Amino acid sequence: MSSPGGWDIGRRLATICGAAFAREAGPADEVAGVPARWVAAPGTVEAASAVLALAGERDLAVIPRGAATKLDWGAPPGRLDVLVDTGRLAGVWHRDAGELTVEVGAGTPVRAVQAVLGQRGHRLAIDPPSPGATVGGVLAAEEAGPLRHRYGTPCEQVVGLSYVDAEGRLHHSAGWAMRGTDGPGLNQLLCGSHGALALIVSATLRTQAAPAGRLWVSRSVWTPLEVHDLVRQALAASVAPSAVEVDLPAHRAALIPRQRSRQGPGTLAILIEGGRSDVAERADHLITVLGGDARTLESPPRWWHRHPFEPGEVALRLEVPISDLHAAIYALRDAVGGPVPVRGAAGVGVVHAALPSSLSADRVEAILQAVRGVLLFRGGTCVVVAAPPALRRSIDMWGPVAAMPTLREVKSRFDPHGRLAPGRYIGGL
Repeated sequence: MSSPGGWDIGRRLATICGAAFAREAGPADEVAGVPARWVAAPGTVEAASAVLALAGERDLAVIPRGAATKLDWGAPPGRLDVLVDTGRLAGVWHRDAGELTVEVGAGTPVRAVQAVLGQRGHRLAIDPPSPGATVGGVLAAEEAGPLRHRYGTPCEQVVGLSYVDAEGRLHHSAGWAMRGTDGPGLNQLLCGSHGALALIVSATLRTQAAPAGRLWVSRSVWTPLEVHDLVRQALAASVAPSAVEVDLPAHRAALIPRQRSRQGPGTLAILIEGGRSDVAERADHLITVLGGDARTLESPPRWWHRHPFEPGEVALRLEVPISDLHAAIYALRDAVGGPVPVRGAAGVGVVHAALPSSLSADRVEAILQAVRGVLLFRGGTCVVVAAPPALRRSIDMWGPVAAMPTLREVKSRFDPHGRLAPGRYIGGL
């Protein structure tokens, strides 16, 4: 039974959002293993502001939820009172006359935006691997797909954001740096913050004409070093790829060549986009450059656009200059004692990997320390994206964070009372 104070909070949330859109939380309403107390789904920006104003008045911890495709990513919150469901803050609201930008509600599924834009021959250069992901969720987690190679991360597609601060005030940003600083723009700070700085309610994003032609050039590979050499050759070939992705297998047995087999267990796949005839010509040239069993595909490989980890596994993100990506993968294999699934953007040096959930916290921590020790001198990082709840409380999910003093200042400026996704920001802030 709810306490009298809890009953009053539930009543006020129902008044703000509507009786059908505010309720006590159920078993599925949790973030990284931490249960919520209430769920509120505001239907307007004004209602979202009122929910956060109430949270400020009652000192309630708030975390936004879109399609819940990445709520198990990141660190568990220190506390959680209200899950703000953004599903009703959805829609393609404004488009400029030249179709260069579009404003989208935070709760809008990315695929819905693509469907609307596709009717007029346009698209977002955003392709998150999480099925059903919303625009707000993609920005909050800074989840990038294969197209980041050519177009950058989702954050780099943002022209402006509308967001509600910890006190319930609505703001609009155009991406300029914070006043009095020479640091990153406001959009850059909000993207990837897991809701720990503000509640994003809408985003204005760049659009582009959808390409008439798309082809994938696929080639099997044996080793990370071979991937390194082939990527270097592909980038020097002047074929302007839209994506350069690699998939490397997990099992040691897969690395043993079969007799008379010339096909490696891994795959390097490169996306070429543009005019139909131009795409075919560039793909043919790339096949010549890559050699081996390189071939053209009219649809992507089955693993394309998918993370290599499953729910319950320890998911890692390795980010390193592309010249050192092979060294990072070898370091991970050495630390684990064998191959692990690795997949991602070989052309920009960002890949994901998966460790079994059966590993102990001490074993995972030892692996992380070994890999981070190698990457430290190569300008790289190894971050734990997700892990079983019991495990993630016992490991260092971020590793060394050089900018911690700045991040503390940012968190303090946006959320001085620690009510927005406490513990979910970089470094556990």
